Amino acid sequence: MTLQRMDNVGIVVEDLDAAVAFFTELGMEVEGKARIESPFADRAVGLDGVRSDMAMMRTPDGHGKLELAQYHAPAVLGGGSPNPPPNTVGLHRVMFAVDDIDDTIARLRTHGAELLGEVARYKDIYRLCYLRGPSGIIVALAEQIG
Repeated sequence: MTLQRMDNVGIVVEDLDAAVAFFTELGMEVEGKARIESPFADRAVGLDGVRSDMAMMRTPDGHGKLELAQYHAPAVLGGGSPNPPPNTVGLHRVMFAVDDIDDTIARLRTHGAELLGEVARYKDIYRLCYLRGPSGIIVALAEQIG
């Protein structure tokens, strides 16, 4: 038996509509939305009384996917600090390759994104940055320059 592929990364968000708008602005497309509420969902995730809304987002090439979920029940547990720094144990960040990092940052700022540092140059290969998006999600952007 071998691994076939990584299917998606799941992220729990506080406001599904805001997260969808943010990732749509980044260039992802909504593949589908659904209300999740069933005994199957309870068994699959190991919680009782699951009621959530989710949106599956995909990159334009169709290979990268994010599953964004907003739980209505059971009560959402806080993850500690509302804006954990990039060196916090757990999901670190999601990185996207973009063709114009400055334009992408400007567009995402209209959705509340904030740079964590600055746009930095790695040799003559990439311009990179980390920014914080909805629900504290850290998104890294990379623009190839060399």
